[in-house]
Amino acid sequence: MSHAASINVAAPRLWGYTLFGALLAMAGLPIYIHAPFFYVETYGVSLAALGTLLFVLRGLDFVQDPALGWVAARLADFRGLAVALVATLMAGAMLMLFAIPPMFAPLAWFAVALTILFSCYSFLTISFYATGVARGDSLGQGGHVRLAGWRETGALLGVCVAAAAPVALEAVIPAPFTGFAIGFAIVALVAVIAMRTEWPEFRVVTEVQGLSIRAIFADPTARRLLIIALVNATPVAITSTLFLFYAEAVLQTDGLEGVFLILLFLSAAVSAPFWARLARRMGAKTALLGGMVLAALSFAFVTTLGPGDLALFALICVVSGAGIGADLTLLPAIFSRRMAQLSPEAAQGFGLWAFVTKATLALAALMVFPALEIAGFEAGTENSPAAIQTLILLYAALPSALKAMAIALLALTPLKES
Repeated sequence: MSHAASINVAAPRLWGYTLFGALLAMAGLPIYIHAPFFYVETYGVSLAALGTLLFVLRGLDFVQDPALGWVAARLADFRGLAVALVATLMAGAMLMLFAIPPMFAPLAWFAVALTILFSCYSFLTISFYATGVARGDSLGQGGHVRLAGWRETGALLGVCVAAAAPVALEAVIPAPFTGFAIGFAIVALVAVIAMRTEWPEFRVVTEVQGLSIRAIFADPTARRLLIIALVNATPVAITSTLFLFYAEAVLQTDGLEGVFLILLFLSAAVSAPFWARLARRMGAKTALLGGMVLAALSFAFVTTLGPGDLALFALICVVSGAGIGADLTLLPAIFSRRMAQLSPEAAQGFGLWAFVTKATLALAALMVFPALEIAGFEAGTENSPAAIQTLILLYAALPSALKAMAIALLALTPLKES
């Protein structure tokens, strides 16, 4: 009997995946946009220390995330309750990070808050995507791409809101990051309620065994997809990590940072349904390659920008954001489809996926923050031409080179489109 036949197929409730995808997205990439900048500006934490710490914390993930995949698989029968409890803990960690002043050394406080936040993020991501595999199977032909359209559109909207919210709130409330953390807690509550019927409905029956990590790495396609995900997501991680520093020091945006973040991620969100439809017509791999090339070509022009080039940067944000929409929509769908082909229960696979996602952000911090400090870059002050040039190269040239590598890897990877 097929897995799709072994579960009770309910009427589509895909909007819940949009809300929960938005919640997870708010706790991922935007944290690397805001948290380092916030702790450098507010508490004077060293850039190099932050970069090193973020990378060291990912060492914990190397052990923890696959283990969380194992736990998520064993808790499939109680996934709704587990998700509710972990989402509550994650909201508390967000308040600790941004709304509660450090009760001990700021760097240590930062480390504790992020460890809790990203541990919860990993468990929720694993549970969410594993449930999505079962739901995608239930939708029939093209179900994984269809689900990805709903899920990743929500994720992109979540990134958009979370990336711009603290900057936008600064104009209306005295503590914008506190407002962001409180808003995140409210979103967590709504998202958990929206998904409450999906966890019990689209879970694996108890007799089905999950997919082991060894089996995932033994599969050439799954292994290659994880490598592509690592290389392909690192450019976005680098540009997100450096965005506020670049906007302030190079473009001199004078408070317009939130506008450009909205343009970038809103363009990605708006483009997501287009990429999903294109993938159904011409294949997910072909559509994804097109989006990756679009993002790489458009972002390469960033190296030519300087103070006041705001209109050009806005155009680049729109075009490159559309390319990023393909990345964030189609690559998870391709990986989900492969996991479904290997096993009905893919929680272990998404444990690895969660680790790769966070590893890109940690690699970005490790690569760029120490290099900026060596170049003499200091946030909020006048910097030397050499320091500014280093920032430009790290923000634009390095991501472009990595994107070209990811395009080559995907082009050389054979994928079945059915």
